[in-house]
Amino acid sequence: MKLIATILCGGVGSRLWPISRALHPKPFIRLKDGQSLLQKAFLRAAQLSGLTEILTVTNRDLFFKTEDEFREVNLSKIPTSFILEPFGRNTAAAIATASHYVTTKHGHDAIMLVLTADHLIDDQGAFQNTVSKAIELATTGKLVTLGIKPKSPETGYGYIEADGNNVLRFVEKPPLKEAQEYFTSDHFLWNSGMFCFMADTMQQQLEQHCPDILAATKNCIEQALTTEGLGITQIILDANEFKNVRDNSIDYAVMEKSNRMAVVPCDIGWSDIGSWSSFGKLSEPDAEGNHVQGDALLHTTRNCTIYSNDGLISTVGVDNLIIIKTPDAVLVVDKSREQDVKHIYAELAARDHTAHKLHCTVHCPWGTYTVLEEGKGFKIKRIEVKPGASLSLQKHHHRSEHWIVVSGMAEVTNSEQVFLVNTNESTYIPAGHKHRLTNPGLLKLVMIEVQSGDYLGEDDIVRYEDNYGRCN
Repeated sequence: MKLIATILCGGVGSRLWPISRALHPKPFIRLKDGQSLLQKAFLRAAQLSGLTEILTVTNRDLFFKTEDEFREVNLSKIPTSFILEPFGRNTAAAIATASHYVTTKHGHDAIMLVLTADHLIDDQGAFQNTVSKAIELATTGKLVTLGIKPKSPETGYGYIEADGNNVLRFVEKPPLKEAQEYFTSDHFLWNSGMFCFMADTMQQQLEQHCPDILAATKNCIEQALTTEGLGITQIILDANEFKNVRDNSIDYAVMEKSNRMAVVPCDIGWSDIGSWSSFGKLSEPDAEGNHVQGDALLHTTRNCTIYSNDGLISTVGVDNLIIIKTPDAVLVVDKSREQDVKHIYAELAARDHTAHKLHCTVHCPWGTYTVLEEGKGFKIKRIEVKPGASLSLQKHHHRSEHWIVVSGMAEVTNSEQVFLVNTNESTYIPAGHKHRLTNPGLLKLVMIEVQSGDYLGEDDIVRYEDNYGRCN
């Protein structure tokens, strides 16, 4: 039997804005121990007995970021593969494409364990025991879901009514009165969004309940660009093909209709970290019930969740607030309205505001850049380039750039010239010149870039060569 852990990494986590953003979503949030939620999901899967491969379905814009996350923790060199979507089409499409890939590579009887990329599970032993029970049921042709024993009457989760391992029905997020009834009952479980099944069983159920999604995703996989090397497989889905896939969740498309459903009730220390209050509870409260991460000075402050990764937060005489500070955004919300943070995110997206998409520090395949300051006609960045990495050969129509090397050594291509720039040296790239920045050394290259021009948008770029497949 082959076991393929399948991590779905497609959610935005809009209720955790301003930390979670479109190109730095919730799975990439780092916790106090230095690991991201995505890394924890990877390690959770890596410890399973009989694991053959870890497959991740994510947006292609997040591939290099995801690959970097896995490289940090994949010390056992577990084979990894990535299905890269051009845009989101919900969980039915993600699981359907994954099932096509798994049946083709590993056979129809391969077991798929579908995991979320952005949840916490504190009890690894209990999780592994639960997975073992789920695999037993899956080998009998069942679609198995992991049902969490409720800890409180939550209105933000879907529920499963169950009798032992038998699923009686799925229930949408209920009002508080019903959630309280479910909590006191022995027959209701939280729907975790984690599943286990044979790849062939899922394909049969997709054919029965949503054949259009099955057919469209099969065509996507067949038309995809596939690359392999160094234990990593990339399956890059074509946007023109993928747009033909209907948007639907796996719960609506299959699970709620199937007569093959089973559930394994479990108590595994699960949390979906779906709000700032649940995120705050990852740290111990002070004597006044405040959960604080970062630099904060509180006076007569009670029951607040406070997070800062940039500077001091001071409060006086407030209670039941959530206060979040990043270098470019501040969120203040009454705890009773914390679910409405998603509306702020949606409005920022509608305005195409940078703060919905990017942080001040942006992660790229070659390293990072941080916007230090910008104003009319100028922008200042701090750029870090990994050893051996290279930016694309590119040009800009509307801006020139001054580069000052702070540490390390830079190899610079400027029009027809290629030369080295050492620490404490600088160079100038005029607008319209083809140019490239490479770190030829063994240490990180750090430099300051000063841009000047009448337009400084990131889309003013023409790429001629690129090591990461990003040419125009």
